[in-house]
Amino acid sequence: MKLYYAPAACSLSPHIVLREAGLPFDMTRVDLATGKTETGADFSAVNPNGYVPVLALDDGSLLMEGPAIVQYVADRVPEKKLAPPNGTLERYRLQAMLNFIATELHKAFGALFNPAAGDDGKKAARAQIAARFNHVQAQLKGPYLFGEQFTVADAYLFTVLGWGKFCDIDIAAWPRLAEFAARVAQRPAVQQALQAEGLV
Repeated sequence: MKLYYAPAACSLSPHIVLREAGLPFDMTRVDLATGKTETGADFSAVNPNGYVPVLALDDGSLLMEGPAIVQYVADRVPEKKLAPPNGTLERYRLQAMLNFIATELHKAFGALFNPAAGDDGKKAARAQIAARFNHVQAQLKGPYLFGEQFTVADAYLFTVLGWGKFCDIDIAAWPRLAEFAARVAQRPAVQQALQAEGLV
């Protein structure tokens, strides 16, 4: 397998999950500004939408969208319990959380990274992020989102929380989220992913 990624982007989530899963994979860095891979290839030939992550499977097929990729990886190693079994209520709850992170947090941060977004749009995005952080903090069931077990949703939330430092959002205002982020950051697979992307 090969992961197309950009440092600190949402591709960090499947990167962490691949390392947690212990599966072999290669990485290809993408420059999102130029649309080129580290080899100089045109990334739009891989993903016409122009964004990461993309997971190239061993049979040559491509899987896109982070929430789908992380569940695919988790299902390859069910013994790691990175996602509950398909068909269970717990799996649907995991999917609901992945969807919430994608649409309510990830999407809101997009406005803060967009140089064309006006001040009013950014102010509204910050208010939405704050409200959603309140919600997620209330949802924490223990050390991780669903209790004692680290899941793919934790990898995604950790990734999005990390964007706060680029957008002048101090997650210390949400102490339980700050503790969560610090806890996840200490996981060996997370440290490996951060180091591989040059983030530590």
